[in-house]
Amino acid sequence: MNDVIQAVKGTRDYYPEEMAVRRWLYDNIRQVSESFGYQEWEGPFLEKIELYAAKSGEEIVEKQSYVFEDRSGERIALRPELTPTLARLVAKRQPQLVFPLRWWSFGPFWRYERPQKGRGREFFQWNIDLIGDHSPEGDAELAVIAATFLQKIGFKSDEVNILVNNRKLMEQKTEALGIDAEMRPAVYKLIDRRDKLKTADWENYAEEIGLSSTQIDSLMDILENDQLWQESDELRRFFKTVEIFQIKDYINFAPHIIRGLDYYTGTVFEAWDTAGDFRSLFGGGRYDNLVDDVGGKPVPAVGFAAGNLVITLLLEKLGRLPTVGNSPAQVLVTIFDSEHILPSLLLADELRQSGMKIATYPNPVKLAKQFKYADRIGTPLAIVLGPDELASNQVTVKDLRSGDQHNIPRDQFPKAILDLLEGDSAS
Repeated sequence: MNDVIQAVKGTRDYYPEEMAVRRWLYDNIRQVSESFGYQEWEGPFLEKIELYAAKSGEEIVEKQSYVFEDRSGERIALRPELTPTLARLVAKRQPQLVFPLRWWSFGPFWRYERPQKGRGREFFQWNIDLIGDHSPEGDAELAVIAATFLQKIGFKSDEVNILVNNRKLMEQKTEALGIDAEMRPAVYKLIDRRDKLKTADWENYAEEIGLSSTQIDSLMDILENDQLWQESDELRRFFKTVEIFQIKDYINFAPHIIRGLDYYTGTVFEAWDTAGDFRSLFGGGRYDNLVDDVGGKPVPAVGFAAGNLVITLLLEKLGRLPTVGNSPAQVLVTIFDSEHILPSLLLADELRQSGMKIATYPNPVKLAKQFKYADRIGTPLAIVLGPDELASNQVTVKDLRSGDQHNIPRDQFPKAILDLLEGDSAS
């Protein structure tokens, strides 16, 4: 016997039960996004590599993208992220769009990297952006949306935190230490690793990139100052706005949050589990130059992206994965025998016209087997239409959870079925 061909490493199979959880996440994302007035949109899964080269950074373009040449020789990438696509769409129709835009999307992405816990080569991601507003209050809106979502899907504020910083503030602080713009990207990577490395290893890394002992000590002091945000007008306005919301406990200042992508220009934030068991749940921030970089006119923007993998793993660890109904049908119409196939199919179609999800058994095996099948797939009701039912102008409905049977006149159909289903959902 041949071995079963395995899925590509770093991808994930979504059986119906996993798909139900992914759909549950999507439904919550939609509800939260729309509650703040955001519209859904989508872009292509393939983009020219030059789009990412414009601003995403060398690591995304050269090390994390699936790139191939099409028949014309042009280099094409499976999208590793969505913000450059968003910038391209905005630039394309900029004169016709009504700003500020509030857009969100949920779809698949690909990154060519080493698969590990919470990180896959293929994943699904929520992207949400406010385009055309430059205010700290706009930054706060995105952080509040993120916190609202975390609360809605079951996380508590002592389990997850949205950590916030501001790149302008960090530029001022590093410049005051004598760190020039050319060295700043390396220093940002150093800052980003402050909580990932032991102190001695972090200091060694700082020396390797060229910082003096005085600069290292001063930088350490900066990263331990949890009141540093008060030196930033943008962050003062940000936290003043956040303070009015009930989810304020989810959002805190953290001077080591810097974000790795090159296009961030102001306030940035990441969500982390407080136990430190996982990589970041999501991240984002202000990016005011990206539309300009892809050929449009300058327009301010802020947004974040949240993948499904880490969020699902954390829900699972905390025992918060939802019990999502996954039955493919509300009712199974059985096939009594070969002579009653067409009447049963006609009955099933009548029920579908009433808006119900209806399955029929594909062939006339014993009714006990059909009932067992319906029960195993989680369908609550099974209908029998045999010669006795046709003769008396009624149907037999079996409740597979209670075992009760109901004989329903045809003139009360399908309302009686809907009433039974509503009774199931209410119980």
